Amino acid sequence: MDIKTASALRRLRLVSAPEAVSFLLLLVCSVLKRTTDFNAVPVMGALHGVLFILYVIFWADAWNRAKWSAGTGILYFVLSVLPTGGFFAERKLKREAEDAVIASRARKEGIVNA
Repeated sequence: MDIKTASALRRLRLVSAPEAVSFLLLLVCSVLKRTTDFNAVPVMGALHGVLFILYVIFWADAWNRAKWSAGTGILYFVLSVLPTGGFFAERKLKREAEDAVIASRARKEGIVNA
């Protein structure tokens, strides 16, 4: 994996969890808006919108650079629209990055012909 691909995956991973947290907070704010006088939906909506747009941009870049299959690319997009999906995406991306580092070290040491 080259450095640009690793960077693209890292950016996607770093925005996944905050995007998921903002989604959950937006849901909580929506409930509070309807049940109390507290209305933070405009602020949380804007914050979540920015994080979601960043996620989609980083997702498209990662899909392009990592040469994911259609199924993998779609999976990461679907995870972005589920309330807790960003946490699963972050964990899966972390595992993918760790596997790439292990494979790279193995190639350097001549353990695996890849």
